[in-house]
Amino acid sequence: MIVREARLEEADLPPARGHLARAWSRLVRKKLAVIAVATLVVVYLVGMLAPVISPYGYAELDYSAFGTEAPSLEHLAGADRAGRDVLTRVFWGIQNTLVLTFISMVTGGLVIGVALGLISGYFGGRIDAVINRTGEVFSAFPEVLLMIIIAATLRPRLRLWVHWIEDNTFIDGLIQTGIVDYLVVTIALVSFSWFGMTRLVRGQVLVLKELQYVDAARALGASTSRILFVHLLPNAISPIVVTVSMGMGSMIGAEIILSWLGIGIQPPRPSLGRMLLDAGNLAALQQQWWLLLAPGGAAFLMVLAWNLLGDALSDVLNPRTR
Repeated sequence: MIVREARLEEADLPPARGHLARAWSRLVRKKLAVIAVATLVVVYLVGMLAPVISPYGYAELDYSAFGTEAPSLEHLAGADRAGRDVLTRVFWGIQNTLVLTFISMVTGGLVIGVALGLISGYFGGRIDAVINRTGEVFSAFPEVLLMIIIAATLRPRLRLWVHWIEDNTFIDGLIQTGIVDYLVVTIALVSFSWFGMTRLVRGQVLVLKELQYVDAARALGASTSRILFVHLLPNAISPIVVTVSMGMGSMIGAEIILSWLGIGIQPPRPSLGRMLLDAGNLAALQQQWWLLLAPGGAAFLMVLAWNLLGDALSDVLNPRTR
């Protein structure tokens, strides 16, 4: 009778929620996290819809606004020295930043970083040593210096290859699409973004692979790939999510710095970093303050929102916090 009553009481209880479900319910109760997510959604939607919602073309010249025009009904964020609409160029700059940072994070931080971290932590030995020594060589260089070296050496070769493709195939207009700039910046960002994720995942795997459920999976004949991607990776997902969200802010900053240094997205395609460079001198700040306001505000919002979201995820995904 007592056992039956206990079973009935258990049946009346609501089903237990998983760790991710509990984390999500805690995340939506954090006002700053919700504001950060809403800000990122709005900013990135603006970037993705730039060809549709932009009032002008990003290289379109308004000769009536030539020599810069302050914000007005025709140019809500003003016009630059060439008479181009600043708001339109900010929209396209956000799109470039969105594409480059997400591609770099997915390929470098997730695909390469997570895969090498799983392999390094699980197999150990020489494989672990080779991966870690390679990562230490990359991390020994200052990040900006390494990106400058990669961009300076790769850009001429990539441009020659793209020209060869245009000359020997039916594909035209590749140079105008900015594909060379995208490839150069992506490779530069990936080159230093993978090792931090690799080191994090390796540390998680070193702990998880000694637990009993992994031994049980091996005893039952589970393959190595199943152990890595079904048993180990899901249990290391929380710190990966936090690292990605925190790393997106720094990667956005790195992409903007590359363009600011003149080795990122090249004119005529707009870039937030290039716009900040053009508006950053003292004369522009005194006479055309609006040139800095829109691109600086967009960059600030993206970096701040990702950092706030990463902070919130660090709290809600930590099982020790309530």
